[in-house]
Amino acid sequence: QVQLVESGGGLVQPGGSLRLSCAASGRIFTIYTMGWYRQAPGKQRELVARITTDGSTNYADSVKGRFTISRDKAKNTVYLQMNSLKPEDTAVYYCSRWPAMGPWGQGTQVTVSS
Repeated sequence: QVQLVESGGGLVQPGGSLRLSCAASGRIFTIYTMGWYRQAPGKQRELVARITTDGSTNYADSVKGRFTISRDKAKNTVYLQMNSLKPEDTAVYYCSRWPAMGPWGQGTQVTVSS
C-alpha cells in the first residue's frame, strides 16, 4: 500500500544544486531506514545516502560533504540536497527503504552537464 514518488530532478550545470524529494503515501519514515539510490547508464544501482529512524545518516564516499539527506515526518517526505554537483552524479535517483525492497518507482533523472 505504501507508495514512494521521487521528484526534483533536472538538468543542472557542474557546481550547481538540486533538491530531490521522496513523498510517501504512509508514515513509514518513523519505522524504516530510508535511502536514496542512483543508477547511471551501464552501472549498478548504488546507495547514495540513508537516514535511520533516529536521524542518523550515512553517505557514499563519492557524495560525502556534498549531499545531505533529511526528512520531514509531518509531510512524510525524505529529501536529498545535492550541492557542488559533478557530471559523474548524472543518474536516475530513487528513494526506497533500506535494505531496498522492490518494486522500484519511476525515479527522477538528474543530469549534470555544461
